[in-house]
Amino acid sequence: MNLKEYEQAKFSMAEIVRTAQAIDSKDAELQSASRELLTRLADDRFNLMLVGRFSRGKSTLINAVLGHPYLPTGILPLTSVITTVRYGSRPQVVLNFRNAGLPREIPLSQLPEYVTQQSNPGNVKHVAYAEIQVPVELLRRGLFFVDSPGLGSSITENTETTERFFPEADAFVLITSYDSPLSEEEDRALRRIRQADRVLFVIVNKHDTVSPSERGQVLEFVKERLAQYFFSREPLVFSVSARQALEGKQSRNDELVESSGIRQLEDALFQFLTEEKAEAFLANIQTRVLAFLTQRSDLERLSERREILDGLLARFRELTAPSHLPPQEVAEDRGKKAGVTVGIALERRTGCWICGQVLEAVFRFLSKHQYDLTIDRAAQQEHAKRGGFCSLHTWQYENISSPYGVCASYPALAYRLASELQALANDLDGATRTFESINHLAASQGTCQVCQVRIETERNAVTEAAGRIREIARSQAGNMPACCLVHLAMTTAALGKGKPAQVLLAAHARFLERLGEDAQRYALRHDALRRYLTSEEERRASQLLLLMLAGHRNVNAPWQVEFLL
Repeated sequence: MNLKEYEQAKFSMAEIVRTAQAIDSKDAELQSASRELLTRLADDRFNLMLVGRFSRGKSTLINAVLGHPYLPTGILPLTSVITTVRYGSRPQVVLNFRNAGLPREIPLSQLPEYVTQQSNPGNVKHVAYAEIQVPVELLRRGLFFVDSPGLGSSITENTETTERFFPEADAFVLITSYDSPLSEEEDRALRRIRQADRVLFVIVNKHDTVSPSERGQVLEFVKERLAQYFFSREPLVFSVSARQALEGKQSRNDELVESSGIRQLEDALFQFLTEEKAEAFLANIQTRVLAFLTQRSDLERLSERREILDGLLARFRELTAPSHLPPQEVAEDRGKKAGVTVGIALERRTGCWICGQVLEAVFRFLSKHQYDLTIDRAAQQEHAKRGGFCSLHTWQYENISSPYGVCASYPALAYRLASELQALANDLDGATRTFESINHLAASQGTCQVCQVRIETERNAVTEAAGRIREIARSQAGNMPACCLVHLAMTTAALGKGKPAQVLLAAHARFLERLGEDAQRYALRHDALRRYLTSEEERRASQLLLLMLAGHRNVNAPWQVEFLL
């Protein structure tokens, strides 16, 4: 099981509980039990706590795993408060204070003013903890890094702050270094970790400063010392250079990253998260969900809903069967087989890039044309001859015009329609013809001037998007323009058969899958009254889903004709 499969299993459990919760909204016991289960699912997170003597490179190691220097680093005892790192839609810091004041958002550049000993000595600013939010994919499924104050600094509070957080950790990463492995303060931390009975990863940092022979001697010494603590599970020891790892990832130097030893550590951490911690939590929640459903089935007053409950139990057993494979995993496999290595770029307002181009062109045209209609009689006559704008663009015109503009522009159209209707009234020739004649008076996509602008802009945008996609598919670098389903079909047709179309479709498949996951996270946290935990992407998921499925409301209309390439 990987983290993706684990999260999908959680979503499936939440769906079952949510359906059971809706059986009787007045049943206080049912509502309370279901909300408790949903809260446990929404609050699930993995706290990986990094501990060690100051200046061992804890912050540098987190930066190396994240691939960017988000956390401040230095040679002095820097961190004076607990700093957590979690997923966020954009880089920022949320400060939480001991006096229970409102959280404060600050840019990452201001973080040292609150978490360094130089700017916040003895934590005089009363920061409870600083939460760094960064758009790093590995954090997206609930992984939290916890960067603790350094052990053994001259500030006693730093050590005390670190040890107070021990019970909150799911696993520990103890960082020592080759220059002075396992100090007295780190020995004390090891005793506390043994009492907590948590999984322990030990990192000997700065291996680029010693020779291979010295490296072997120090690692042997560390393993012998660890054996003296009689941990219930033998700690895993890794030799790493966090500095090299960070430099290698930033410069995309795979050789430097490999030599840093970071890959072996990352593999071990994720194996623990997916094969042990995640499966243990999922087994526990599945047991609780089964008990929840069974207890509900035994209630006589819910006998009329027994069919629903029986269906939920059957669904539960299907999901927990060993052979069950989430359909989302199949979609991901297809994306990998298609060789997707690029993402897609969203247009800020419309999601779809082509919708954005059309919307901008229509706005520019209407902004000028509504002025011309106000002052130019020839423009008014042409407008009347065409029957005005189609229904969609009439109301877009109304949004940017004024009552004066409409009153100055539309009388010619009103008089023309009045004359046509009076002619029909004087010479009726059957209901069918009357219908056709009246319907013919309204503007259509063929007569609406704005529709012509839309069609031309749409055609040019599809051609430009296809050219960009071919180049990106060829170089396998960059982000493709996002397309709603309507424009995805047009762009794919413009590309024809071949790799560019395949990569475009696979990239959109991955993005829609990601949107679905964001939507499920939002729904789960909403049910559990944990909306404050949602990311900006999760809060926008509902709007983006509709934009990607239907396109922008001011661009796509159900009566538009098929696009002609």
